[in-house]
This record gives sequence, C-alpha cells and structure tokens, in this order.
Amino acid sequence: MRKVITYYGSFDLFHKGHYRLLQRAKALGDYLIVGVTTEHFDEERGKLNLIDPILKRIENVKATGFADEIIVEDHVGQKVEDIQKYQADVFTVGSDWGGHFDYLKEYCEVIYLPRTEGISSTMLRAEAYELVHMGIMGSDRIAGRFVPESRFVSGLSIDGVFNPHIKSAEHFAEIHKLDFFTDDEEELYSKVNAVNITSPHATHYAYAKSALEHGVHVLCEKPLCLTKEKKLVLMEAIKTAHAPGFIRLLSTVKSGTVGEVRDVEACFSRLTPDHLRELTDTECGGSFTEFGSYAILPILKILGLHYDDVEFKMFLAENGVDVYTKAYFSYPNAIATAKTGLKVKSEGQLLISGTKGYILVPSPWWLTHEFEVCYEDREQNQKISTRFLGGGLRYELSDFISTINGYGKSEFKLTAAESIAMAEIMEKFLAARKKKSAP
Repeated sequence: MRKVITYYGSFDLFHKGHYRLLQRAKALGDYLIVGVTTEHFDEERGKLNLIDPILKRIENVKATGFADEIIVEDHVGQKVEDIQKYQADVFTVGSDWGGHFDYLKEYCEVIYLPRTEGISSTMLRAEAYELVHMGIMGSDRIAGRFVPESRFVSGLSIDGVFNPHIKSAEHFAEIHKLDFFTDDEEELYSKVNAVNITSPHATHYAYAKSALEHGVHVLCEKPLCLTKEKKLVLMEAIKTAHAPGFIRLLSTVKSGTVGEVRDVEACFSRLTPDHLRELTDTECGGSFTEFGSYAILPILKILGLHYDDVEFKMFLAENGVDVYTKAYFSYPNAIATAKTGLKVKSEGQLLISGTKGYILVPSPWWLTHEFEVCYEDREQNQKISTRFLGGGLRYELSDFISTINGYGKSEFKLTAAESIAMAEIMEKFLAARKKKSAP
C-alpha cells in the first residue's frame, strides 16, 4: 500500500482549491492521511482570524471522501513524527510551499501540487466579510508598532495616518509606506472604516466620539473614555488581554490549580527620560495613567470587578505628575496591588498567590511568554510556555477585525464591564492625585 500524507494548514473556509488538492493527493497513492491544524497551533504560527472551528474543518475534509484518515496537527516538528509514525511514502502540499519542505525528502518522497488559481480562503473571507481599511490617529511610538504587526492579520489594511501636525503625519506615512496622510479628520473618515487612536490620552474621548459619529469603528489605546452609540465596535487596546499566554494563564488560575486566590500583585515600571509625554503632560501623564491599565487587568480578571475599596499611594514630580504609584485593592476574601513607575524601577512580575500554591509570571509579564506554577513541594512545580509573536499587537488587531465582522468570540478577553471598571478606577486615581498635588 502506498501511503500519502498531506497538510493544508487549517482548511478554513473550505473551498474548491482545498477539494482539488485533496483529490490530487489521493491520486498519488492508495491511502490518504490528512492533517488539520488546531486553532492554538495556528495562533502560534501567526495565522490569525480563523473563522471555522476545528470540528467543522475536519467535517469538511471528511465530506470530500478522499481522506482515509484525518489527524490533528498541534505542534512544530509533527510532520516528521507523523511520516515516521504512519510510515508514509509520499508527503504532498500545494506548490505555494515549493522547496519549503525539501528537508522531508530524507524520510519520504516530497511532491508539490499545483494550486487552483483564483481562489483562496483569504479571498473568500474578503467576499463574505468587511475588509477593514484602518487609519492611524497619531504618529507616535505605539503607532509605529501597529503597522508591521497589521501585516499578520487577515482582513486588515492600514491605509493612512492622521495627525494635526501635518509634517509628522507625512513623515510617518513615508516611513511606513502608507497610501495617504492628512491633518483633516473629515478626510480621514472619508477614506477608512476603522481608526486606531494612538494619540495622547487627553484626545482619546474627542477622537473616539467623532469617529463613532462618522460611522467608523474604533480601536483606542488605553485609557479609554467609553461611549456607546450606533452599531459600531469601540474596543480598548490592551494587548495583554488578547495574548495567548495571558489567556492560558487565566485558564490555569480559574481551573483551581493554586486553589482560592488570596492575593494578586502586578508591577509595570520603566525608567523614562524627562522630555517624554509621560512626564510632561500634567493632565494625563504619569505612571498610573500610562501603565495602570495593564497592572489592573489581571486583578479584575482574577478577583472580579466588585472590590470593597481601592487606595492610592504615590510619589509626585514637581509638576504634579506621579512617577511611582501603588494601588491597593481590598476584596471580601482577597487583596491586590497594582504598582507602576516611571522614575522608580521595580521587578516587573505578576504574582498570584493561592491556598494551594502560587503562579509567578516573570518580567515582562504583560507579554506573557511563560509562567511557573509553584507548590510547597517544589518537585511538583510546572513551567508553562506559550509562543508570543512579534510585539503582540497582532492579537488585539485580529480580535478587533473579527468583532467587526461578527465571527469573533473574543468578548471575554476584555469585556465592556471591565473597561468601564478600569475607567472608574482611573478617575478615582486622578482625583486622588489632584488632591495630593493641591497646595
């Protein structure tokens, strides 16, 4: 019996190109094994915005009648393992991967099959769902990180940039090879159907409100001033909430691995030059407005929104901006601390303490590459790693696009109630800071 094995990735939005590839693969032998990737593995490979769940994708492959056996691919290196395990004689994929899998010739024959021209899952996605043309509002450091990350997200195109300082907009567009730049909001809204607001904090409310009134979806950097109008997406941009590692961390906590959580400590600090906005903006600058949303996130996600009290302790610069802040949360059965700094450097870890053990997420925990579950008996400790691609912005961009198109299930990652709770905490902090800085 001549065994053939093929992988065509996710088989998302199954189409005639998939069908013909399986048909050709079957013709190469007597027995066809087909590998279908898990959502988690696709995320690790940087393939975001899958629409069909894995069970549906497997059923679509099975319905063709070509597959004698269907297997699930969930990790790097599995192709070599599977070829040996199933004693495959032939490995085959589409010609767009030409040469990429030549290393498998050591184990079996490798054949690249011609693609069916004129059709792909990406094209079907574009036909069935809204292609998001995004404009960046602002051209600072964070804005520059979004453009390269966006190229990993299907269904998204960053077309232009807005900045009231036209020279800054022009320079940004030139560096990132965008189609247009402008200092006119009306022009921006006429050319895009979504905006990413990365401008200074004090402008967030006005820009978000204006964009929504023009029928444009909004992804807004934290902190977010919330308003709900029309049937549009308004999402707060906290990339940690959408990172695979952080989601896995929360799942581990919620499973009861360390028992009942009694304490959460989160720290985000960075030594910042005096001339940057974080230290010069006396209205919206400071360590807590800059990093507080990150430090509050795991506290609210793990302990919930219904804390009894929150108290702030801080050091202020001469201009009244906080350079180091601690927020102390009291819950009925737990306590928590959110620590932020711009002129004081501390260990940027996340520590979750429970009745059975604790979880330590090393710095930078907000990028969550790995964490360790620790117990009294150290031999039971377990390190868990999750791949974190690029700067992590691609994950929140992907969820933003899928939410716009209605096929996402990402609302749990950062709920409206959580964003509102963060905004309320930020308001309490600003009031406390104002009171402390008053003569």
